[in-house]
Amino acid sequence: MQPILENIKGVRDSISVRRVFGDAYELDGVTIIPVARVAGGGGGGGGDAAESDGGGNGFGTGFGLAAYPVGVYEVHDGAVEWKPSVDVNRLAKGGQVLAGIATVCLTLIFLRRR
Repeated sequence: MQPILENIKGVRDSISVRRVFGDAYELDGVTIIPVARVAGGGGGGGGDAAESDGGGNGFGTGFGLAAYPVGVYEVHDGAVEWKPSVDVNRLAKGGQVLAGIATVCLTLIFLRRR
């Protein structure tokens, strides 16, 4: 049971506002605060069902955490400005989906004209 409690404490320490808003730093008179999207999930287990052949017991637990950069806040001259980051992988996937749809549509148009 002790490893499970340690895992739960690790989860508690992992999910915090510091995962979303990074440490602010200054660059050329501009204060920069990085921002991320954080997602996590966990699972548990159980056991202790004695079998007729003497088997039984069990347990298990797990946790995952993922963070993705979404942009930065820039603070300069008393004003705050949001600068989103660009996820190139997401743009590429979107382009591939659009290219696939366009290919299917053009193929259907071509086949119907025959």
